[in-house]
Amino acid sequence: MIDPLPVNPLVAGAEAPPIAEAWGWVAGRSHPPERPLIDVCQAVPNYPPAPALRAYLAGVVDDPGTSRYAPIPGLADLRAALARRMADLYGGPVAAEEILISAGCNQAFTLALMALARPGDNVILPVPWYFTHKRILVMLGVEVRPLPVTEAGGLVPDPAAAAALMDGRTRALVLVSPNNPTGTVTPPATIATLHGLCAARGVRFVLDETYRDFLDPAGGAPHGLYARAGRDGTLVHLYSFSKVFSLAGYRVGAVAAEPGLVAQMVKIMDCIAICAPHIGQKAALFGLSHLDGWVADRRAEMAGRVAAFRAVMGAGVAGFRIAGLGAYFAYLRHPFAGTPARDVARRLAQEHGLLCLPGSMFGPGQEDYLRFAFANVDAGVMPAIAERLEEGAERLVGMVSGSGR
Repeated sequence: MIDPLPVNPLVAGAEAPPIAEAWGWVAGRSHPPERPLIDVCQAVPNYPPAPALRAYLAGVVDDPGTSRYAPIPGLADLRAALARRMADLYGGPVAAEEILISAGCNQAFTLALMALARPGDNVILPVPWYFTHKRILVMLGVEVRPLPVTEAGGLVPDPAAAAALMDGRTRALVLVSPNNPTGTVTPPATIATLHGLCAARGVRFVLDETYRDFLDPAGGAPHGLYARAGRDGTLVHLYSFSKVFSLAGYRVGAVAAEPGLVAQMVKIMDCIAICAPHIGQKAALFGLSHLDGWVADRRAEMAGRVAAFRAVMGAGVAGFRIAGLGAYFAYLRHPFAGTPARDVARRLAQEHGLLCLPGSMFGPGQEDYLRFAFANVDAGVMPAIAERLEEGAERLVGMVSGSGR
């Protein structure tokens, strides 16, 4: 037999897509109408874009210009509109020249880290981490330095622990807030401390705020980094239009950074995609200009889902309890310590029609957790989730004891 031809070992060593793996657990299985599969696996809105946006896009398709390339850094009007929105939200100046529009937030992260780090450098990721961030760094040959967070610490990073991980090869500290997978919101004071630490060490602070639009506006700005005097280029800000305007398939996100770094990312963007999808950029611009009311309604809807889940879970259901909750996500501690989280999640999916993700997909030390994403289910489904956790507990206990295999 001929040996297989080699591939890049950095790519071969990265995990396969986790969502696809989870869906593989239920592939080919039927679910009766009276007991449908409950999918809390992937954070994709289960509602379509606003009617006004869909009507607008129907006309945009007829515009021949939409089929052409957009400028590499993005449509000028969209960059300016996003800069204004950020300045209003954060209370500090943001220039259009600091914005690059990307094909989704995953690409924004890829562009930023390709511009910042080379093989042999290291980047600090709080654990649990967003698994795509880790996979991108592995494929770039960048060392991932885990920064464990704990329930006792509110599932937010400890700046002192972050400082202890930094050395001369550290290029960035990454923070996702509201967090995926835990839903936790990092307090503004902690964000400021982490940013200050990075500034003092000459390290970029990569802040991913994909889910910021689901925070209560009455709570004020998520942080004051843009309002600080003498901004030094430490901050690299990531954003997505996918969740706020329900545009996941249109692939449109953004990265904001000092203009010199944006210029480097433009080089990469030109090689990877030339530009983000033109139609997605037009959709995002329409959303920023016309859909504040619709976004407020969706924010309230998602908050209702979080509240409904909190209510049905109470202090715990059959030993499952909430470790983190907010925005799009719940992070549950399961009651079967010592049992691989994949085994628990697979059994819930295959035997009880409840598809979630195991904590082990989100980094080391997460075997006792499961992630639930609320984007796919209405508030009325939350009692059924609790019921399936409860009804499955006895069989899962049997699995742990060995009698249920």
